[in-house]
Amino acid sequence: MKVLFVCIGNTCRSPMAEAILQHLVLKQNLEDWHVDSAGFRSWNVGEEPQARGQQLLKQHGIKMNHLGRMITDFDFYEFDYIFGMDTSNLTELQERAKNLEPPPKCKIQLLGSYIGRKEDEIIQDPYFSQGLGAFNTVYLQIMESCQNFLRQIKEGN
Repeated sequence: MKVLFVCIGNTCRSPMAEAILQHLVLKQNLEDWHVDSAGFRSWNVGEEPQARGQQLLKQHGIKMNHLGRMITDFDFYEFDYIFGMDTSNLTELQERAKNLEPPPKCKIQLLGSYIGRKEDEIIQDPYFSQGLGAFNTVYLQIMESCQNFLRQIKEGN
């Protein structure tokens, strides 16, 4: 199974999601999984993720090892699932996939759709927030989404 998380700059939400799912996969001894993240813009290419996200994950015992990168056309063929964090991410992913030949077979979804509560399915960008409050909200949304996604995959749904 190959899973890619995507957000605008690949510095907050998508690398947090990558680290969280990788943590859950390792805890469940799912060795044949590959988890990665990418962004739409080049702002953070080659850079470590946002320090507040790293700090929060460290507090939860989750290791983060990622350098920012941009999504490529190849990613649409390489990954089984590509998750956007908000509706603009989802739309951009769908538009890009629509223009590829041959059409990619990956599933493009909103990560928060796995929460199951419409009011929580958009994972807002915490970059411009102060402190860790918004990052904690994002952490909780991503954790619940990833846990539910893993459960559904294991159940074969």
